[in-house]
Amino acid sequence: MFPILLLMFIVVPIIEIALFIQVGGVLGLWPTVALILLTAIVGASLVRSQGLQTLLTVQQRMNQGELPAQQIVEGVMLAVAGVLLLTPGFMTDAMGMAVLLPWPRAWLAKQFMSRVKVASFQSGFQQQGPFGQGPFGGHDNGSSRDGSGNGSTFEGEYQRKNDDNDRLN
Repeated sequence: MFPILLLMFIVVPIIEIALFIQVGGVLGLWPTVALILLTAIVGASLVRSQGLQTLLTVQQRMNQGELPAQQIVEGVMLAVAGVLLLTPGFMTDAMGMAVLLPWPRAWLAKQFMSRVKVASFQSGFQQQGPFGQGPFGGHDNGSSRDGSGNGSTFEGEYQRKNDDNDRLN
């Protein structure tokens, strides 16, 4: 984790400053500032349009009953691209534009999804609880109220008390 933080907070700004100096030496101060502002504005508008397109694709896949995992990862990548494009600098702008383009973004999303293991959560009550068998301890006989055998039955007793002294008026 430390090398990543070192890279983000020390190495990237040093590279960005060096690029500012080089580009500023060629173009001059105000054209360099205008170029930085232009990339931020264009990048923000492209992130918005690409984000809306990705959102529509997510909705279409969900309506078809499919899991839009890749589109969700691409949506997160678009958010990262937006941050990179709004961060002043030529290197971060280049990285943001690379993530913003559909083909590299799809390829990066597939690579990310192939490296990340996603555990599916079938049902929260299928695993052993902290007190033994079943979700809350005790035994799960698999019966239900309708007798179908689906679900869990928890037996217990309760007592209703109506104490007028305990009420706050």
